[in-house]
Amino acid sequence: MSMVQLLGKIPTHYCSQQTAEEMALLAYNRALKLSSPGCPVLGVGFTGSLASTQAKVGDHRFHLSTRTSNRLWVSTVTLSKGLRTREQEDTISSHLLLKAVANACKVQATFVSHLTESDVSDEFEKQFTEDQELEQLINGQICFKVYPFSSVTHTSNEERKIILSGSFNPLHEGHLKLLEVAASICGNGYPCFEISAVNADKPPLSVSQIKDRVKQFEKVGKTVIISSQPFFYKKAELFPGSAFVIGTDTAVLINPKYYDGDCGKMLEILIACKNTGCTFLVGGRNVDGVFKVCRSL
Repeated sequence: MSMVQLLGKIPTHYCSQQTAEEMALLAYNRALKLSSPGCPVLGVGFTGSLASTQAKVGDHRFHLSTRTSNRLWVSTVTLSKGLRTREQEDTISSHLLLKAVANACKVQATFVSHLTESDVSDEFEKQFTEDQELEQLINGQICFKVYPFSSVTHTSNEERKIILSGSFNPLHEGHLKLLEVAASICGNGYPCFEISAVNADKPPLSVSQIKDRVKQFEKVGKTVIISSQPFFYKKAELFPGSAFVIGTDTAVLINPKYYDGDCGKMLEILIACKNTGCTFLVGGRNVDGVFKVCRSL
């Protein structure tokens, strides 16, 4: 049941290369959500069918997978049946798992595999380009990608993000100033911009469009996150505990008519946002020729 809850489905095979890959990808996305912007993260998947008190009909095998932003690595090891105890098979698989983590983190380490000639080990890796990463994001495989262009050094304990979302087509001085003021009001936190590659009412941005908009932030030295969530209640799930900076033109969307006319549905979504620990800072905007602030809504 725990595997089904993790994957969100019943896997075709619990012990398989595909299941290990899916576990690593889920772990990678989870690590992204928990990390500070720009911190490298790693997802690890492991599933195995090893020696037990009752004799197994199939092979004694295990599957390992590691996932980083630009690399997928997978290994399948089939052990000789009857050669080792369960404890010995656990030791071998654990050592190879630690070796895989060390390799993914580019940490030099010495491991003795204890595999024999009768054991079979097969592995492969795939490197991803930036374009492929963005395609995976648009398709919903990865939840977001961070471009940490900020020239300001942030402490590792600044887990709270101060996020200004928008299309930024183009990015202008008003956007930069708004986030600067918001960061001064919110205090401790990591200020960053966010663009959703997926739009609620329009086709998703293309890879080239995303890269063009990202270049704007590189020029001014500001961190930008590319996500796949156009709705704020979904952004809140991605970035729990964050402070979102919005304009009064966005705040007016707190109206049942934008939730299929269902007040109960609107309240349910807003309460879910609140439960993520997120807050919203509303900046004044010129709406229909009138400068409006939060109190005027």
